[in-house]
Amino acid sequence: EVQLVESGGGSVQAGGSLRLSCTASGFTFDDSDMGWYRQAPGKEREGVASIYTRGNTYYADSVKGRFTISRDNAKNTVYLQMNSLKPEDTAMYYCAAGATVRWYNQADFDYWGQGTQVTVSS
Repeated sequence: EVQLVESGGGSVQAGGSLRLSCTASGFTFDDSDMGWYRQAPGKEREGVASIYTRGNTYYADSVKGRFTISRDNAKNTVYLQMNSLKPEDTAMYYCAAGATVRWYNQADFDYWGQGTQVTVSS
C-alpha cells in the first residue's frame, strides 16, 4: 500500500519558520520525483516546490528564496523548510510523488498525501 504521510504543519506568526516532512512507503522512493503542493481556501491547488531523483529542485516564484526542498533517500523522506513565512502562505500542504513529472503539473504526480495545515498569522 502506497502511503505519503505529512507532518510538521502548525500555526506560526509572520516571519516565522516551519519544517514539513513527508515520509513515503509502498513504492521506490529513490526512483520518484517528489513535490509539495498547497491549496488555500477558495483557491486551486498550486505547486510549491519539487525535487527530482537527481536532486534538481524547482520552486514557485512566490516562495523562491524562502522555502527549501530536500530529500533523504535513506529515510524515504522529503522535507520543505519554510522561512520568512507570510500570511499568504496559509494553506493545506500536500506531498506528492511521481515517476517522471513536470514539477508544475499536478496531473503528473501519481500519489498524494492527506495534507498538513499551515496557518500564518499577521
